[in-house]
Amino acid sequence: MKNVLIAAGALALTPLLAGAQEMDEVTLQLKWVTQAQFAGYYVALEEGFYEEEGLDVTILPGGPDIAPTQVIAGGGADVIVEWMPAALAARENGLPLVNIAQPFAASGMQLTCWGDVGIESPEDLDNRTLGVWFFGNEYPFLSWMSTLGIATDGASEGSVEVLKQGFNVDPLLQRQADCISTMTYNEYWQVIDAGVTPEELVNFRYDEQGVATLEDGLYVMEEDLEDPEFVDEMARFVRASMRGWKWAEENPEEAAMIVLDYDETGAQTEEHQIRMMNEVAKLTAGSDGALDPEAYQITVDTLLGGGSDPVITAEPEGAWTSAVTDAALN
Repeated sequence: MKNVLIAAGALALTPLLAGAQEMDEVTLQLKWVTQAQFAGYYVALEEGFYEEEGLDVTILPGGPDIAPTQVIAGGGADVIVEWMPAALAARENGLPLVNIAQPFAASGMQLTCWGDVGIESPEDLDNRTLGVWFFGNEYPFLSWMSTLGIATDGASEGSVEVLKQGFNVDPLLQRQADCISTMTYNEYWQVIDAGVTPEELVNFRYDEQGVATLEDGLYVMEEDLEDPEFVDEMARFVRASMRGWKWAEENPEEAAMIVLDYDETGAQTEEHQIRMMNEVAKLTAGSDGALDPEAYQITVDTLLGGGSDPVITAEPEGAWTSAVTDAALN
C-alpha cells in the first residue's frame, strides 16, 4: 500500500515537474557582431539570468549584411537591438516597431577628425569630406548637418562630401576623409591602435552637439504587445538583461571574457573587448532599462529637424511603451 501511495504521488508530481522544465523561447537579433557592445545579453545568458526567468534565449549576431529591422519584419526574431533613428524611420515607413526598453542611456556616436586640417568647431566641417555610416546609421549625421545649415551635396562652400564609410577606419588613416564616424567604444580605439595619438585628433560627440539620438534600444513588433503572455516574456527578458548589464558594468574584464567565449569568428581580441566594455559601461551607467521620455523627445526633435529632408516627417505615435519595463521593474 505504501508503494502504491508513493507511485501515485510521483505521478501527481510529474505534470508539475514537466511544467517547471518548460522554457519560453526568445530570439534576440543584435545590431552588430558579437562584441562588448552587447555584453549584457551574453552575460545574462552565460550567468543563467535568462534561465532563472524561465527563458530559453537565442542571441543572433548581426553584421554588415544584416538589418535587424528586416529580420524582425520577416519573423526571424522576437526582439531586436536597434538605434532609434532607424526604428522610427522604419515605423514611419510601415514597420510598426515599438521601443520596450532602453539599456543605453547615452550616445557613443561621434565624428573623429584629423586635428591638422583646420577643424576646430562644427562650423569648420563645411566644404570637407566626411565618412558616414549608412544602413540607418546616417540619420543622426544628416540631422546634425541640417541644424548646422550645411548641405550634403558635395564638397563646396555650404556643403560637404559624404563618403559612404565601410565598417573600418581606413578612410581616415588613408586621408580619404577629413573626418569619419566612430563610436567611443570601438572605432575611435581602432584609430588609436593604428598608431595615431589622441592629440592628433578632434572629436565631436553627438550628445555634446545637442543632436544625440538614442542607440541600442530593444524593439518588438507592435502587434505582439497585444498578447499579455508576450508582454510577460519581454518583462522577464528585460529584467534578466538588465541584471546582465549591471553585472557587466561591475565586472568589465569578466564580461569581456564571456563575450569572447561567444565570438565564433575569433576576430575579437581580449584587449579591445575589455576596453570596449569599460567604454560601453559609461553609456549604460544609470539606466534601469526604462526609456527616458525626455531623451526620446530629443531624439524625435532631432530627426524631425532635417530641413527639406527630415528623417521622419511627423511626430510618431505609439513608438514606445513603458508596459514592459513597468512589469520588469515592479
